[in-house]
Amino acid sequence: MVKRKAVEGCTFVEGGVCAAKGFLANGVHCGLAHKALTAETPKEDHPVGTPGKNDLAMIFSKTPCAAAAMYTTNKVQAAPIQVTKRHLRNGRAQAVIVNSVNANACNADGITKAEKMCELAADALQLEPEDIIVASTGVIGQTLPLEPIAAAVPGLAEGLNEKGNTEAVKAIMTTDTQPKEIAVQFTAGGKVCTLGGMLKGSGMIHPNMATTLTFVTTDCAIEAALIQQALREVVALTLNHVSVDGDTSTNDMVCVLANGAAGNPLITKETADYEMFRDALYAVLMNLARRMARDGEGATKLIECFCEGADTDETAVIVAKSVITSSLFKAAVFGEDANCGRILCAIGYAPADLDVSQVDVSLGSEKGTIPVCRKGLVLDFSEEKAKEILGEEEILVHISLGNGGGNAVVWGCDLTYDYVRINGDYRS
Repeated sequence: MVKRKAVEGCTFVEGGVCAAKGFLANGVHCGLAHKALTAETPKEDHPVGTPGKNDLAMIFSKTPCAAAAMYTTNKVQAAPIQVTKRHLRNGRAQAVIVNSVNANACNADGITKAEKMCELAADALQLEPEDIIVASTGVIGQTLPLEPIAAAVPGLAEGLNEKGNTEAVKAIMTTDTQPKEIAVQFTAGGKVCTLGGMLKGSGMIHPNMATTLTFVTTDCAIEAALIQQALREVVALTLNHVSVDGDTSTNDMVCVLANGAAGNPLITKETADYEMFRDALYAVLMNLARRMARDGEGATKLIECFCEGADTDETAVIVAKSVITSSLFKAAVFGEDANCGRILCAIGYAPADLDVSQVDVSLGSEKGTIPVCRKGLVLDFSEEKAKEILGEEEILVHISLGNGGGNAVVWGCDLTYDYVRINGDYRS
């Protein structure tokens, strides 16, 4: 597990999406399978209630919430996204229902199924369907069976509890090997507020909006419009700065629910309290983004690339992303081979104006730091020391373009044999 990175004014606490006051969660195994089940499926082949991985989760606030979300920029958008967009037009929501295994994407009956999931959740929680956020993740293009979901929702709702975050985060995992959740406390209006989140993401991860399913809850009182603004600003610096394999999903979504239970004065303007809320949101999404990169499919290492000295922040982002998405460099990191020519190559084909003769590069980890390039030329460095540095779980690539004050940090992972193995039989 990668180390948490602190943000000033924020204190880490336990509890994920249940850390904030007034939020409950739960997750269960309802028995979804890659092969669609129907009402005609023989009972012995209908694995509702059998032991297995959680595949259905629910998050619930005891009171209505201000809500905001962002979605994939993929032109093919899964049915749950289309339904959730409609439900959040009023900036309000009170619960989330989400399944894994099946993405409910590219299906003729997808919208009907997503709407029915909302109806099932609303009936169990005594809410209106429009109060529900719905999300799905898993295999694209296979019909979503509603029978196991319908059978499981009443028990799922009945089992909602203040420590249900653990079961909920398990339910959204697909090829993830680790649950990803984090929460922080901060002060707004003299009141202690809490903001927590959970995330799934391992493959089909590339920086285009929010390449993941991410759910955030907070007891801070803040208007929906300001949540949306903060989310847009923070996603641009966190979830949009991650790449595992260059693929952007059809189901990506990040949503925030704020119920105001902390009792702080409602945040309606860009005050110091708003900035503190935004910092807390950054603390959660930045740490979740790092964990997502480390848990990339088949990955053994987190790569953090910090680029500075650019003419603009945008240029720094472009260059850093070019490096962490280079398959050749990712493979070199897996092999613990300090082939810095691959870094320079990736910098050179980045679609940005820069002077390669001013580029400096160093590699670092807990084992130390070693310069590998100065003024665009490869240095004579210790291969043994470089291999020792690359042997660690977290690798830092530090790039200086020597041309200005722009900077950015992005996250990726190494490319291993297991990535091909996982994706070669994903549906099997």
